[in-house]
Amino acid sequence: MNKSEIRKKIFQLRKKNYFKNPPINFEKIFKFLKKKKIRNKIIGGYYPYNYEIDTLDILNKLEKKNYLISLPKIDKKNKMNFYQWSFKDPLSINIYGIPEPISKKKIDPEILLVPLVAYDGELNRLGYGGGFYDRYISGIQHHKKIIKIGLGFSFQKINKLPTNQYDKKLDYIITEKNFI
Repeated sequence: MNKSEIRKKIFQLRKKNYFKNPPINFEKIFKFLKKKKIRNKIIGGYYPYNYEIDTLDILNKLEKKNYLISLPKIDKKNKMNFYQWSFKDPLSINIYGIPEPISKKKIDPEILLVPLVAYDGELNRLGYGGGFYDRYISGIQHHKKIIKIGLGFSFQKINKLPTNQYDKKLDYIITEKNFI
């Protein structure tokens, strides 16, 4: 299957199975962060969209534990960056229908929670096809170490994803069942 066929299949599965699956256990993520002894505690999250793993509970609990939360924002040149955000801050809706921060305070996260459409056992990720996360990761890795954690459901795993030189591997993938 090519990438667009995989997306179509997984979108259907995600919509059909979204409410049948338990959420990701926040404690798995928090224990991981504690173990890694992240100094600045800057988390890059995402606002869930189109039956993605809901990160809002995770981000809310991390914020209460004094982590600095940021969300992605797409600029006019179709470039994605992360901006500081708190649950008390308003959001605006971008051209894709996704809520994003109004904040002008750009920050580079140490830990990036990454949405995914599909993934494989080699930590490859398939996104929506716009390349936003791949370009962001490629750019930030030139000046900062970043831990990339994909969040998805176990049914989104496929045997082998088609990849190219622009696709960036994740460091970890967390599902409702596993920590890969």
